[in-house]
Amino acid sequence: MSANGAEQTPLLELDLLKTLVAIADTGNFSAAAETVFRTPSAVSMQVKRLEELVGKPLFTRDSRSVTPTADGDRLLEHGRRLLALNRDMMAQFVTPGISGVVRLGAPDDVAERWLPSMLQRFASTHCCVTVDVVVDSSTNLTAKVKKGQLDMCLYATSPEAAKAEGAEVLLKEPLVWAGARNGVAWEQNPVPISVWEEGCSWRATAIESLKKHKRDYRIAFMSAHISGQRAAMLADLAIAPIPLSSCGEGIIQLGKQHGLPKLSQYALALTIMANPSEAVEAAADHLRASL
Repeated sequence: MSANGAEQTPLLELDLLKTLVAIADTGNFSAAAETVFRTPSAVSMQVKRLEELVGKPLFTRDSRSVTPTADGDRLLEHGRRLLALNRDMMAQFVTPGISGVVRLGAPDDVAERWLPSMLQRFASTHCCVTVDVVVDSSTNLTAKVKKGQLDMCLYATSPEAAKAEGAEVLLKEPLVWAGARNGVAWEQNPVPISVWEEGCSWRATAIESLKKHKRDYRIAFMSAHISGQRAAMLADLAIAPIPLSSCGEGIIQLGKQHGLPKLSQYALALTIMANPSEAVEAAADHLRASL
């Protein structure tokens, strides 16, 4: 209550808004807690405090995730803007330890699944580093790093090839056959597959595996993008080799029971130009920590 009897509008702390954004971006309290360097119980207390301040529930919760309510979405919109303004304001007064531009390349599946959240977190800690992203095939990306057109890139390959190329493996994941839930494309002979052009490590692994197990196939769909692969699978036009984590939303893993051979792991590797700048090294360290 102010001196004249009017009730003052409460002030929201930026730390509370930062936690709110982290929960929305990660989808659960535990992952958000790691992002903001707090315990899950502390994050829960912050959400409770926020809900008390605004007088509205901000998230709907189930056993697996949390989703912003309509009021939560409204607060998120303003919260992101306030956090961005705070970064811009402090950048005018705090001399950055690292500044510059980083030219980063990534395949489209990485750009779709992981890159937005990783870059968002990097921007919050390195306000004066600009990251320019190029999305392309792994073959083209590695070539651009060698030519000096990119500072570094993430690319898909086999663990063995990454080692031979002197690249750093950041992530290993099973590659699996996938198709539409309740689909029948896998029953066809020859089996229709969706892959990309020569040089794609997923294609090479898949075709080599089919040949080894004497399973006839035909290339029914070609797309350089994971969204195109999904479209082909969801329409039951073909099956495709994709990372296990890309299954879901109507796409399931196929295996031995479907007459399909097991596929090997693939690696997400990082290659960096010679003599990288401080900004490039900082971005690379962030990718390592994130993955």
